[in-house]
Amino acid sequence: MATWLITGCSTGLGRAFAEATLERGHRVVVTARDPESVRDLADRYPETALATALDVTDDAQVAAAVAAAEERFGAVDVLVNNAGYGYRAAVEEGEDDAVRRLFETHVFGTVRTIKAVLPAMRARRSGTIVNLSSIGARICPEGSGYYAAVKAAVEALTASLRKEVAPLGIAAMVVEPGAFRTDFAGRSLTQSAEPIADYAETAGRRRKEHDTVHGHQKGDPAEAARALIEAVESEDPPYLLLLGNDASDAFRHVLDGLRTEIDQWETLSRGTDFAD
Repeated sequence: MATWLITGCSTGLGRAFAEATLERGHRVVVTARDPESVRDLADRYPETALATALDVTDDAQVAAAVAAAEERFGAVDVLVNNAGYGYRAAVEEGEDDAVRRLFETHVFGTVRTIKAVLPAMRARRSGTIVNLSSIGARICPEGSGYYAAVKAAVEALTASLRKEVAPLGIAAMVVEPGAFRTDFAGRSLTQSAEPIADYAETAGRRRKEHDTVHGHQKGDPAEAARALIEAVESEDPPYLLLLGNDASDAFRHVLDGLRTEIDQWETLSRGTDFAD
């Protein structure tokens, strides 16, 4: 039995992760900005679930959530950084304040929780850190430049973190989901207030008022949770876990395209060293 701390459990994948982990018999610190939204999980699993408030942009709440986990269950064995939301805007349309909030939540929020759990994980020489990314970090759709950017930052951060903590017995991994049937493209999705007409046929096609995907996604959150638990409990968790057929297909398509372009420009790329 391990203790998991999962951020952003009120809805979507975060809630699916929390429910599946509790069903598996683990202890789970179930967090949300409004703890009442996850109180039912604590009531359903009174011995193994702890519901607590956690806004990952708040240093004090991050520290308090980790302290509560350690007081109730002794340690945090698995941290899942799931809290976040979508933001759509052409790069030119993005509002400065909205973009800063996006980075504050996804990037700096992830850093806060990592720093909060690492000292105890280092002392025990064990632990797992899971950071939620998105296939959007690879495919970079029109209108999702800022969201892709925060997820790409999380992935790069995790890649370095993995190398730093592996010798200490700690695993770090990234999860890249495709489209899952959650409210991500509905209530949780934000966008720029003022669209620019010149982007109507690119970023504009993905605005909420034009989106037909919500409610029809192929991904099953319960299956995503099962896959995540299996990866975390494996002897050698991967750096990158893709979730969904769409994520796997898109990743391979991007990878093939990059290889083709690298080959095309290889001579120019290799011609930049000093001639010895």
